[in-house]
Amino acid sequence: MTELLAGPIADRHADLGATFAEFGGWNMPVSYSSTKAEHDAVRTTVGIFDVSHLGNALVAGPGAADLVNRTLTNDLGKIEPGKAQYTLCCNENGGVVDDLIAYLVSDDEVFLVPNAANTASVVKAIAAVAPEGVTVTDQHRDYAIFAVQGPQAPEVLEALGLPTGMEYMAFADAELATAAGTVPVRVCRSGYTGEKGFEIIPKWDDAGPVWDALYEQVQARGGLPAGLGARDTLRTEMGYALHGHELSEDITPVQARSSWAVGWKKPEFFGRDALVAEKEQGPARRLTGLKATGRGVLRAGCDVRLRPGGDVIGECTSGTFSPTLGCGIALAFIDTLAGVQPGDEVVVDVRGRDVTCEVVNPPFVESHV
Repeated sequence: MTELLAGPIADRHADLGATFAEFGGWNMPVSYSSTKAEHDAVRTTVGIFDVSHLGNALVAGPGAADLVNRTLTNDLGKIEPGKAQYTLCCNENGGVVDDLIAYLVSDDEVFLVPNAANTASVVKAIAAVAPEGVTVTDQHRDYAIFAVQGPQAPEVLEALGLPTGMEYMAFADAELATAAGTVPVRVCRSGYTGEKGFEIIPKWDDAGPVWDALYEQVQARGGLPAGLGARDTLRTEMGYALHGHELSEDITPVQARSSWAVGWKKPEFFGRDALVAEKEQGPARRLTGLKATGRGVLRAGCDVRLRPGGDVIGECTSGTFSPTLGCGIALAFIDTLAGVQPGDEVVVDVRGRDVTCEVVNPPFVESHV
């Protein structure tokens, strides 16, 4: 059995009473108090997440940005240095190897944040077509990542002298005074919760003091540390895709309603021909949202039918109880030939019991990013 990887501040999570579980090969904090309390803190005040399991990679050298633009789906030419962009690394069939964030530092430097389990695959794919002079380096254990999310997130950073005035998906490099001295951090106005928030990226060895400084300010505002449980309920309420569920090597961005992250006018990127063909033909299935109108918690893997006992027309890929709405919600792929539209009623088979649901377009709750 492969030993799980530990983040740089696992001891602090244990001291806070966190429960742990495996995620992407890492031993991750799931919850500290309760998922609902942590979820509510992010929606109403502020929460702090340790997402240091996320990967890091550096593409550097003359033409680094051009290399990223020729391989990943989104159009890096639409942003300027100091901005970050959500993008996808696809295979030749259009399936998604990973979804990630690209930080455009300069024409010669792009910092990538892939998902934990997919970092090596992304690095390998880009490196395989890198021209001479451009390096693609896996830096997975070089940096930590903390996410401060919620209405009071700006106050947390401002109290520490960190920048907060940037536009959504912009980033800035700064210095943070900690108990162990002043350390460099990168601050990006981004997140995975639907609330205004920031991701703070210090060096791996500086993670402890940076967490301590941030957590102290979160506590001062009645906020909470939040684990994977709250991260999942928050992102599901927003309809955000999770790789391995709504995106995978067998699921394309066209099917997952992620076409907005594809630079269709670009002449080249991994999987372009397959994706253009699927877009023109129309996908056989599409991602949609389901909101339970009957009693029951929807889960991944549950079949979707037009009526009780009818043919299966889809499958839930993520499901949870929404603390904000007080009902079950899910993301599901539904066959396009079924002709299902928002407002229609379907049934989800939850362990042999039919739960009625309304078809909706995510997000399930209002975005405040």
